[in-house]
Amino acid sequence: MNFLKYALSVLLLGLSFFAFSQNKRIQVTVFDEQQLPVPNATVQLFLAENEALIKTDITDKGGKVYFNEPIKGNYTFKVVALGFTASKTTPIKSPFQQDSLTIRLVSGSKNLGDVTIAGKKQLIQRTQGKTIVNVDAAVTNAGTTVLEVLEKSPGVMVDRNGGISLQGKSNVLVMIDDKQTYLSGTELNNLLSNMSSSQVNQIELITNPSAKYDASGNAGIINIKTKKNKQEGFNGSIMTAVGQGKYYKNNNNLLLNYRSGRINVFANYSLNLNKSFTDIYAYRQYFSGNGAVDAILDQPTSFFSKNNGHLLKTGLDIYASDKTTIGLTLTGNLAGRLGSSEATATWKNASAQVDSAIATYSNTDFELKNGAINLNLRQSLSKMQDLSIDLDALKYDINNDQVFTNKLLAAGGYSRGSVAAIPSSLKIFAAKIDHTLRFGKKHKLESGFKSSSISTDNIADYQLFDGTSFSEDLNKSNHFLYKENINAVYSSLETKFGKFNIQAGLRYENTYYDAHQLGNSIKPDSAFSRTYSNLFPSGYISYEVDSLNTFSFTASRRIDRPAYQKLNPFVFIINKYTYQRGNPFFLPQYSWNLELSHQFKQLLSTTIAYSRINNYFSQLFLSEGTDILVYTEGNVGKVHNLSLSVALQVSPLSWWSINAQSTFNHKELKGYQNVNYSSSINQLQSSLNNQFTINKSLSAELSGYYITKARNDLQELLYPTGQVSVGLAQTIFKGKGSLKLSARDIFYTQAMEGLTDFPGANEYFILTRDSRVINLAFTYRFGKPLKAAKRSSGSATDEMNRAGS
Repeated sequence: MNFLKYALSVLLLGLSFFAFSQNKRIQVTVFDEQQLPVPNATVQLFLAENEALIKTDITDKGGKVYFNEPIKGNYTFKVVALGFTASKTTPIKSPFQQDSLTIRLVSGSKNLGDVTIAGKKQLIQRTQGKTIVNVDAAVTNAGTTVLEVLEKSPGVMVDRNGGISLQGKSNVLVMIDDKQTYLSGTELNNLLSNMSSSQVNQIELITNPSAKYDASGNAGIINIKTKKNKQEGFNGSIMTAVGQGKYYKNNNNLLLNYRSGRINVFANYSLNLNKSFTDIYAYRQYFSGNGAVDAILDQPTSFFSKNNGHLLKTGLDIYASDKTTIGLTLTGNLAGRLGSSEATATWKNASAQVDSAIATYSNTDFELKNGAINLNLRQSLSKMQDLSIDLDALKYDINNDQVFTNKLLAAGGYSRGSVAAIPSSLKIFAAKIDHTLRFGKKHKLESGFKSSSISTDNIADYQLFDGTSFSEDLNKSNHFLYKENINAVYSSLETKFGKFNIQAGLRYENTYYDAHQLGNSIKPDSAFSRTYSNLFPSGYISYEVDSLNTFSFTASRRIDRPAYQKLNPFVFIINKYTYQRGNPFFLPQYSWNLELSHQFKQLLSTTIAYSRINNYFSQLFLSEGTDILVYTEGNVGKVHNLSLSVALQVSPLSWWSINAQSTFNHKELKGYQNVNYSSSINQLQSSLNNQFTINKSLSAELSGYYITKARNDLQELLYPTGQVSVGLAQTIFKGKGSLKLSARDIFYTQAMEGLTDFPGANEYFILTRDSRVINLAFTYRFGKPLKAAKRSSGSATDEMNRAGS
């Protein structure tokens, strides 16, 4: 704690020496061959004499990005964007003689004047409030799923239930291409574990989103951006990967794009096939009133699953004019999982002598179907105003069929069980309007409105088997209906003056939901509804001391709403003695998040953060009767989280680059669950990625992560875990193809282990999976760009003429 106080004092001392001064800025605009802006392009500023990276930023929707003028010297700008040849300008002398610069990206091997081919993207890039993971830049990402990439992304942790945390904070909003998935828990886990990483271009980790984003997500947002090529002509790539752990793995991806003139058509399809296993060992102790062990339950369980996933994203972009773009995107997802398990629950007395044993056998058939359509319009109203409209419709159909059989392992033992059909449907409609107004080159006002409507229909139909016949289990059967509407408006002002960059925003969200649990002959109907409104301020102040150092302070208020499935009080059977159940009294949690950070070039980033959460979400462990444990979730109290994060990106040698990040968290959790609970934890999460360039066509990677003891829930302590991965990449076919060989979790240390406390008992657990895998991936890029048609440069003519690039 003394170190944290010292670090905070140093940063505050540095801020106290800030002096207001005016500093010239240069606007960099990135266009394609059709002279249309290229959004999300990575623009890097280098010192020309030694290629030292000074700063990195990402272009906005207008293809623009701004840099403060560095100290005297010669500099180059490099631009990297998916679907285009990486480009670098000739050296430019500072002080700059111009206030704008235009860089035009080209396809294939074409060269444009003073623009030359540059290197590949960095694995990790950091901009204001955002960490970007370039998925293809890591050899060991080949042949993996999106969930596996997230597990080893900096600051990200995935728990045994599929819950995702960021920088030591749980409850992250996961988006795909800036759209909410509207899933959580098991359903989100199944979606991401059946999505091939080869479909993904970048993963954005946003700890303090602006008012433009939904306020959901206490820990921030993880935005998964899929690949979409915009090159002229017909282009594409194909990828296939085969892997072997204990069982086989197979990922395949096909990316196609055709662009001619004002029409762009694209398709991105992946097929994921694999078998896997999960072994769980649980050792539960029950205590008497004086704290002595009263009984022991020993439960080893083995799960086996066969998985398949199909994901197709296709669409059309029409560049109706230089100012108007109309887009249509269709998404289809089909994921299936056939599972089986075997478990033995052995009851022992206080002396560990066996009393009885019960074997449980299960078969599950899980299927997720998802269809989505997006219609979007991008309109440039003038040189200073832009308007965008998005309309979305989504539907999920989820089916989960289960069969459980329990057998008493003794003479004259019984055979009993249950059968369950648990179908769910989810319908979402959302509309969003965003308006951007620029005042000169230094001020921008963003405003918008969003409305979403969600409805779910969930059925749990249980039947009991008594050894001879089936009968309805009306105690567990359930029909749950839920509707929710969220309406939001926001406004955000960003301004630049001198060395300061300031953004302040406010978002208002109104939420209404109505839930109805239909009764049966032994359970009455029940219904509940609620309306609430909240304001969510956010903003940041950054100060660019010079071309090497930037300080930033960021603040935001956020909300987490319980997932729809977790409000449903239906029962999910894990085994004879362990159930999972929803909680209709689950309330939202609210958090304040503060960050103070320092960025030194792209070399070193240091952040001190604090968050306070009220109505904290936590797993709850309830005892029912004498032997049944029920997992549920609810609001338990408050959490204070103080963190220090350090990220380093350095090249010790010309052929060796390192990305390293460590995040230290001190957490204090306080709440009530039958008794008052209070717990604290000091935890450290570190990741390291080494990239080696062996020659022009061969590269290698050595990476890994480690997490000390950690705590995300009030009653559950997690033990240390981590993994190490290695990989080799060889380019072939004159750079059009590549072979990547990787081995993940080579020491088989990625176990999930911990201790759970609940009233009158505790449980030690350890979970191991099919995580040690060798993958071989082949990628081939094909197609020939068309010659660009000559077109008007529209509203960018003045900037391009002034730049003379």
